[in-house]
Amino acid sequence: MTASGLILAIDQGTTNTKALLVDAAGTVHLQASVPNIVTYPHPSWAEQSATALVDGVKTVIAAVVAEAGHAEIVGIGISNQRESIVVWDTATGEPIGPCIIWQCRRSAPKCDALRDAGHAEAIEAKTGLALDPLFPAAKIAWLLDNTPGARARAEEGKLRVGTVDSWLLWSLTGGAVHATDHSNASRTQLFNTDTLSWDAELCALFGVPQSMLAEVKFSDTRFGDTAEGATALPAGTPILAMIGDSHAALFGHGVRAPGTVKATYGTGTSLMALTPGRVRSSHGISSTIAWSQGGTVFHALEGNISVSGQTAAFAAELLGLADAAALSALAETVDDSNGVAFVPALVGLGAPYWRSDARGTITGLSLGTKPAHLARAALEAIAFQVSDVYSAMEADMGEALGQLRADGGASRNGLLMQFQSDILGRPVAVAAAPEVSALGAAALAFSSLGISMPGVPAARHFSPAMDDDKRITHRQRWQSAMQQTLAAGRHDLQNSGGTL
Repeated sequence: MTASGLILAIDQGTTNTKALLVDAAGTVHLQASVPNIVTYPHPSWAEQSATALVDGVKTVIAAVVAEAGHAEIVGIGISNQRESIVVWDTATGEPIGPCIIWQCRRSAPKCDALRDAGHAEAIEAKTGLALDPLFPAAKIAWLLDNTPGARARAEEGKLRVGTVDSWLLWSLTGGAVHATDHSNASRTQLFNTDTLSWDAELCALFGVPQSMLAEVKFSDTRFGDTAEGATALPAGTPILAMIGDSHAALFGHGVRAPGTVKATYGTGTSLMALTPGRVRSSHGISSTIAWSQGGTVFHALEGNISVSGQTAAFAAELLGLADAAALSALAETVDDSNGVAFVPALVGLGAPYWRSDARGTITGLSLGTKPAHLARAALEAIAFQVSDVYSAMEADMGEALGQLRADGGASRNGLLMQFQSDILGRPVAVAAAPEVSALGAAALAFSSLGISMPGVPAARHFSPAMDDDKRITHRQRWQSAMQQTLAAGRHDLQNSGGTL
């Protein structure tokens, strides 16, 4: 297909696992996808089958390889859902429990205990991450403490732990390699982003034996080769790049310098912008590593919204609609939400609030409220949350930011994207290809071979069309609803005898 060969890009996400066969011009020749199941065994818990995630990757690889014929596949690039963890037995290669995913809040008591003991500030200073159940460190401790015999086996060096990239790498290489990249390591809350190494003090605070952790490598490293029979690919196919999915999306957009913000509208939303160096946030935003390439580590600011695109699916089910598309069609039948605001704190609130105690609220109901107004409020909530994070990022950067580059499933919704531009007061450019994370992983893999792949161009552009007074009124309504949500969460927690 091309003289330089093709990269098989794997995008292992929360909702789907995808494989794309990509050439050096960024053209997708083949693709396959399988859905992933998320289970919620208890309120605020969220998990997936670790074995099923690997099986899904093998399935999409087999589907692409079966159609590729004699095409030359020169390597693999992996992007993965972040902050989700797997612990497995080194001897058997079998997971000892589920993959506890990023949305899960079961580790909130551990985080609360560390906060009460006065460790939150030191943890954030070393990692750039607020002390929150989103991040893996406390999840790892929970799994070790709640799986019979696991902590003792971990102390004996019999268990390994990794984010999803590490788990896939271990599986694809037949257990030969236990590694991760800087982008994923920086999201664990065990990695010191100043020293670029696992931090012994953090490991001790969270109760995670350092021997379990993966070797940290540059994102464009040759991490290992596929093992015989591990996939439908020939043994020895190199894995040339690994990177967290949000970081991969920023790379896939072609962003290589500060000034542009990207937002990936998936189950949640990640906003990310490159920074000249590590920037310490004072506005509820994470300081993170974007990627490491060619021996250089690139830093970024990021804001994570826990429930974003998922808001539309949730609201559609509540209203008895078929899906998010039906919700959008209903929302388009009205000009506004008629004063209704929906705060989708369905698993707490992430950036810039970081309130795991918050619960979803709907405000502004009246006898004039119709289902279409609720539908409209659900879509607007996605844009309002993004705007909150964007404003906090600007405050941390100390300067106005420019265009928002959008990707992900919900970015294809024109109503949402226009409202997003209106509320931000900034232009929004929507990527031409929906699979920007996978294409970012492909671009990084090509770069490891010395080949430059172009960024994904914009297909649709939206410019602000809302006047300033109306924008202010909308934002005031949202801020009032958010204040009520935060106050209710605080009240409920105090009544339950908990602590903030």
